[in-house]
Amino acid sequence: MTRERSVPGESVGSVVAARPELGGAEATPSFALPPGAPDGLQGGLGETRIGPRTFRWGERTFVMGILNVTPDSFSGDGLLARSSDDGRGAGVAAAVAQARAMAEAGADLLDVGGESTRPGHEEVDAAHEAQRIVPVIRAVRDALPGMPLTVDTTKPAVAAAALDAGADAINDVWGVAPDDALSRLAGERGVPIVLMHNRAEPRYVNLLAEIVADLQRAIERTLAAGVPWANVLVDPGFGFGKTPEHNLALLHELGSLRVLGRPIVLGTSRKSTLGKVLDLPADERVEATLATTALGIAAGVDIVRVHDVRANVRAARIADAVTRR
Repeated sequence: MTRERSVPGESVGSVVAARPELGGAEATPSFALPPGAPDGLQGGLGETRIGPRTFRWGERTFVMGILNVTPDSFSGDGLLARSSDDGRGAGVAAAVAQARAMAEAGADLLDVGGESTRPGHEEVDAAHEAQRIVPVIRAVRDALPGMPLTVDTTKPAVAAAALDAGADAINDVWGVAPDDALSRLAGERGVPIVLMHNRAEPRYVNLLAEIVADLQRAIERTLAAGVPWANVLVDPGFGFGKTPEHNLALLHELGSLRVLGRPIVLGTSRKSTLGKVLDLPADERVEATLATTALGIAAGVDIVRVHDVRANVRAARIADAVTRR
C-alpha cells in the first residue's frame, strides 16, 4: 500500500493532514475506498416510495392503521369476528368502512393481515389466508386509490397474491428468519419490505445488541436478494419473542436501532405488555399505547403501527412538534 506524505495545512480529501513531525500522517498509512464501495457513513434516511406515495423520512412520524381480517385478533378488532363470511361480503364491507374511517382519522398507510400472530393463534394455510385478505385489499384499493397498503404475512404465495390485488409493500413478521423468500419476492416486484425482529423463544444474552445484530443480518440478506437500500424498513418486534421485561427494555433503548440506518416501524398498540403493566384488557390500552407512541417518536421511530388511529395521530403530531421541531 502506498503511504501518503503530508505537510502542515495540506488537505487529504476533506481532512486536514496531521503534523508529520509529531508522528501524524507521516507514521500512519491512510486508506481509500475500494472502487465502487459505498462509504458506509449514514446521513439522512432519504425517502421510500410505497405505492402511490413517497415517504420522506425525518420530516414527521407516519401512522399505519391496522386492518385485521381475522376472527381471532388479540386486540378484539378482527373483522371476521364480526361477520361469518370469512373475507367475503359483509367482511369486505366492514374492512372498507374501517379503512375509510382510518383514512379520515389521518392514517398515512394501512397494514392488512389475514392471520393472527398472538400466542396460541390458529394457523391457516396460504390458500385460506389469501382468501381472507385478497378481496379486502382489492376493495380497499378501489375505495382508497391514494392510500399505500402493506400486507402482513409470512407466506410468499399470500404476499404475491396481495401484491397482485393492489398491495404496495410487504410486512414480514419473521424478517430475521434465514428464509429470504419474501425478500426475493420484494426484490422481484420492486416493492418495499418491513423486516421485523422475532424469535421462537425469548432467549438472549444481550438483548439490544442481539436485536440489532439480527436485523443487520436480515438487512444484508435482503439487499443480496435484490431489494434496494431505500426499500428496506425495520421493526424491533415489540411483543414478539420477548418477555414483558424485554419489551420495556427495548422501548427504553429504542434509539439504539438508529445505527441500522433504516426507517423504524414500531408496533406496540394494545400489546399484552401494556396490559400487564396496567392490569387492563386490550380494549382499555389506548392511553398506554399513546405513551409508547410519544416515547417511540422521541427515540426516533418513523412509523407507528396502531389500532386507534385518530388518538395516535394527535399524539404523534404533538411528539413531532417537540422532538422534530
